[in-house]
Amino acid sequence: MVESPEPRESRFMSAALEEARAAFECDEVPVGACLVVEGEIVARDHNRTRELCDPLAHAELLVLRRAFRELGAARLPAGSEVYCTLEPCFMCAGALLHARIARVSYGVRDPKFGACASLGEVLTDPRANHRAILREGLQAEEARALLKTFFQRKRK
Repeated sequence: MVESPEPRESRFMSAALEEARAAFECDEVPVGACLVVEGEIVARDHNRTRELCDPLAHAELLVLRRAFRELGAARLPAGSEVYCTLEPCFMCAGALLHARIARVSYGVRDPKFGACASLGEVLTDPRANHRAILREGLQAEEARALLKTFFQRKRK
């Protein structure tokens, strides 16, 4: 059972869900993310792989890039957090690890590509030189519903 989210978690996950809805409207896989530093959202975005013709344009990578530009640094400040609607894939989890993200909170697991719990545990692997705190299940029903609706429409 998932614990009830704290008000701050709900606010940040709601921003990620707004981004996921924007992706849905643009016919992108509906995944959204936001990056939080010291309690403030410094970057938010959604999947743009089709729009940018770039398989690397996942929401998590886009928010990292925006945050680095905004902050003018190659590493994030201590305590930085990412909220995303779907469990990060291996590519995104690796980038979050290199960026030294402190905490990753996500809505639902990705059984086909997830690298935090589903297919691997990249962000918590004790062999890595950095580990992140994970929080799963935030506003999961809405995130799941967006993904389910998107893929049902694609299959028709």
